[in-house]
Amino acid sequence: MKQLVAICILTLCSPAALAEGPPRVASINLCTDQLVMAMADPRQIAGLSPFSRDPSQSFDAVKAGQFRRLSGEAEDVLVLKPDIVFAGDYTKRETRELLKEKGLRVEEFFFARSLGEVKAQIRRMGDLLGQPSRAADDIAKIDAAITEARQAASRKAYRVLPVSRRGWVTGGDTLANSLLTELGLKNAAGELGYDYGGFAPLETIISLKPDLLLVSDTANSAEDEGQAFLLHPALEKFYPPSKRIALPDRLTVCGGPMLVDTLKALTAELRRVAP
Repeated sequence: MKQLVAICILTLCSPAALAEGPPRVASINLCTDQLVMAMADPRQIAGLSPFSRDPSQSFDAVKAGQFRRLSGEAEDVLVLKPDIVFAGDYTKRETRELLKEKGLRVEEFFFARSLGEVKAQIRRMGDLLGQPSRAADDIAKIDAAITEARQAASRKAYRVLPVSRRGWVTGGDTLANSLLTELGLKNAAGELGYDYGGFAPLETIISLKPDLLLVSDTANSAEDEGQAFLLHPALEKFYPPSKRIALPDRLTVCGGPMLVDTLKALTAELRRVAP
């Protein structure tokens, strides 16, 4: 028996056994950056995409500052030699193919357009990182946030129109639409016949008469003509702050564990505008 115990100890404590563990990874896509940061141990993260520190897009831009910032090209990733490289379907094909040709394992994540797809990607990332329990916890938190948001949305079946710069209206095949539908709200863009989305004239938006506008910010001044669209006097007349709900872009650009904060922000906004 003593000999068996000694063998087991030697096996478990061998350099090969100690070397085994969660994979070391690199991300060259904004959305996979955020999935990685949410679930990986810091020591697992070899580097993140060039957009990871952009506070206007990245949910966790401050946290991203502690990790190496990659160029998004293949060269610096090859130097790091990570176990897995995470990329998106919008990452340059040439970069992805070069990394594969050089023998690196590249895992590609498509742009999530529904809550179901977001949850599936969280589970997949958790498995790839060797952190399935963290993925399960994140999904449970999202489900709890959905329940709370539904309660806030149940007061009235609002028709909501997601509109952004230059009058871009977000259609049905999007994560924003999935969020609204999940809460029992209606995306008024469906009445315009949009699939993914499209630009709508000011007159069309006003004549559609949605109950609320979903915007990315409530700034009182515009930095350019694109942002000025939302401050047009006619639009402000019919849709003052009391008829606008705001979700910053960094909460909606990607799908992932940050949806907990997205849903909490949406819940607070719905309670604010409720009569």
